[in-house]
Amino acid sequence: MSKYGLLRQSVKEFESVSLEQAPEASIEELLMAHDEEYVFRVINGQLSPSEQREIGFPWTTQMVERSRRSAGATIAACRTAWSEGVSANLAGGTHHAYANKGSGFCVFNDSAIAARASQKYLMPVLGRKARVSIIDLDVHQGNGTASILDGDNSIFTLSVHGEKNFPFRKEKSDLDIGLADGIGDDAYLYALERAILEMTQLFDPELIIYLAGADPHEGDRLGRLALTFEGLKQRDLVVLNFAANNKIPLAITMAGGYGKRIEDTVQVHSQTIKTAIGYAWI
Repeated sequence: MSKYGLLRQSVKEFESVSLEQAPEASIEELLMAHDEEYVFRVINGQLSPSEQREIGFPWTTQMVERSRRSAGATIAACRTAWSEGVSANLAGGTHHAYANKGSGFCVFNDSAIAARASQKYLMPVLGRKARVSIIDLDVHQGNGTASILDGDNSIFTLSVHGEKNFPFRKEKSDLDIGLADGIGDDAYLYALERAILEMTQLFDPELIIYLAGADPHEGDRLGRLALTFEGLKQRDLVVLNFAANNKIPLAITMAGGYGKRIEDTVQVHSQTIKTAIGYAWI
């Protein structure tokens, strides 16, 4: 958790960045992606020991607040992106949370919540559901996101991840690209560009939620891929340029990062924000 404080300290030094406190997602917003029973058991501290072990940390009131604010921040980032072009949540990317359970350090699924909340808030503007793409470039598959949004044709889920990495039982996204261990910059960028091209042939997004995980970095303890800092910058530019060239609002979340040196993880996340500065195209 210390990476978030270090990331904020780094980002606050950037010009043209406005930092705002993350709002809490409302109960109504949480229920857009999660079962009512699960939401209230989380809020009321009724998770079993095994459920807490699957999440990866114990229940506390601070855990509930942090999880609600993480989801609320992604909703807020989507709203800001709609008006300004690009925005970011300095946390978020909690893509392992299912409708009825948490997993892998994820309690509430901020991407699924924010996608559906944005659709609701944009309904008066568009007169219909907005088409949302979730581009998940965390090294781990977005299994919870894929499960929650399965069958929802208004939201497209794309996951580019390590095929042999966690979760070992994958769900089916609209488009899954599984990569072999040890892949470096060139092979990764080639796969990503082809994935985005394939997505555009299947779906025409009006809003993108981008999970910019730091864990594909070569120094990550859990990543098993071999991207350099420059490779990860180019990864971000692929997504940013796609959104900018097509004038699609883009909300960025940080997702995972478990560097052997925490400074490396913070550098990847910070680089993502720095690379996004200036991409205001709405």
